[in-house]
Amino acid sequence: MKKVVALAALAALAGTALAPLPALADDGLAFNVGAVSDYRYRGISQTRVKPALQGGVDYTLGSFYVGAWASSIKWIKDAGGDAGVEIDVYGGYKGEIVKDLGYDVGVLTYQYPGNDLPTKAETTELYGALTYGPATLKYSHAVTNTFANADSKNSFYVDLSATFDVAGFSVVPHVGYQKIKGPFADDATYTDYSLTVSKEVVKGLTLSGAIVGTDADKTFYFSPVNGKELGKAGVVLGAKYAF
Repeated sequence: MKKVVALAALAALAGTALAPLPALADDGLAFNVGAVSDYRYRGISQTRVKPALQGGVDYTLGSFYVGAWASSIKWIKDAGGDAGVEIDVYGGYKGEIVKDLGYDVGVLTYQYPGNDLPTKAETTELYGALTYGPATLKYSHAVTNTFANADSKNSFYVDLSATFDVAGFSVVPHVGYQKIKGPFADDATYTDYSLTVSKEVVKGLTLSGAIVGTDADKTFYFSPVNGKELGKAGVVLGAKYAF
């Protein structure tokens, strides 16, 4: 059942993993480290519904940004490979079209050093997003095979999210649709959703909690190691320190 765990890299970020892509800040370097009770990406657990350690670095210069982000993972080992870490490298440009209407375009590559899978797990996506007020609509398009799935080039992910300040808490509802091309398209395509609440409790330290779920095929998205349904609705807790 390698096809099952190989697709585990598709899901909605939750908790501190909600978005490795940075918001524009002051020019220069910024760092972050954190942990989550379950690394969910586009709704699917990357860690057999177990905790993960994460961290990243971003560099901003005007409207340009580049960065890297990493997390511990388990899905590649479940698939018969030998990688325990995901490394994301990205770069892009943010701006404003008119007042209150912003855009963000860039490229993001997911790297899994030493994965040793028959079809490479490495995936590269181009993305574009529009933000109006609290809402952001984003489209991500794979220009390579998608997370170790043969013949899956041109798979895509579209998602809508919003960010609200509610009594000093950040509240982020989200819904997304993952389309997988190729021989497993019918089983692999799904919708995900999440609701994340977070708060900076002291300077630099943010705590978060999220409800995350999908309508993913439970016989397709599961871990053969512990039998967990990787897209099953659940709660994810996280902590992140930015400096």
